Formats: sequence, structure tokens, C-alpha cells
Amino acid sequence: METFELHIWAPDRPFYDGACESLVLPTVDGQYGVMAHHSNAIAAVVPGELGYTVPGEAKKYAAVGAGIVKIEDNTVHVLVETAERPEEIDVNRAEKDAEAAREALLQKQSRREYYTTKISLARAMGRLRTREHSIGGDVPKERL
Repeated sequence: METFELHIWAPDRPFYDGACESLVLPTVDGQYGVMAHHSNAIAAVVPGELGYTVPGEAKKYAAVGAGIVKIEDNTVHVLVETAERPEEIDVNRAEKDAEAAREALLQKQSRREYYTTKISLARAMGRLRTREHSIGGDVPKERL
């Protein structure tokens, strides 16, 4: 399978730099897939689960925060606020964050607070999905 160059960067570290066969990332318009020789594009990334396939390996997953993706000349740059591997995710903390966000959504809030809370919930749910999807077994499916 043909490859493209993938760079996933978070503020605290380069998350991944190397060859990639396919990439699926969460955008404002839904899941966005990228393969080799994709047309040039720029899109907003939303909190959620990112999946990518490195040549010769099984698909890998990461929980990502908001950011941007730029696709140009068979090179993909993903710049996100946070990027976590499944083994780095604290399930208990993610569950507490999700529950706190759900509770906050039930309260009267300003429009800005409401959208900030929705982003917090999306990030927590993305972290839980990534952990469940990649490692499996330690996050009850009814919580997702």
C-alpha cells in the first residue's frame, strides 16, 4: 500500500513523525479519512479519537484535542492541543471528567460556558473511546 508522510504534533511533544498508510481523524464535519495522494485540504480537528496505520503494523489510536489538519503534497500535518496514546489515558479521571461535564450541561449556563462544557465532554468521551478501542476490557461499553 502506498504511504504518505504524517506529522502529529502536540504543544508538549511531537506525537508521531513517519510514514503512514491511512489516517482517520475527527473533524467538525465528522470522521475524515486520508490516504496517499489525497487532494490538498485544511480542516478543523475536534476532540475525539484519531486512528492511523503505520506500514507493517496494526492500526494505532490516539485521543486528540482540538486543532487543525493540513494536507499538502502527500504530507499531512496534524496540530492538536493534546494527543494521548491509549496507555497514557487515566480511565478514572476521564470518567470523572465526563460525568462532571454531563452534570454541568444540566445547569443553566451562558452560551460560552455551554460550548466549553460540550468540548470537555467530547474530549473525555474521546479519551474513553480510545482506551476502550485500543486496549479493551477496562471501560464498560455503557459508559461510552
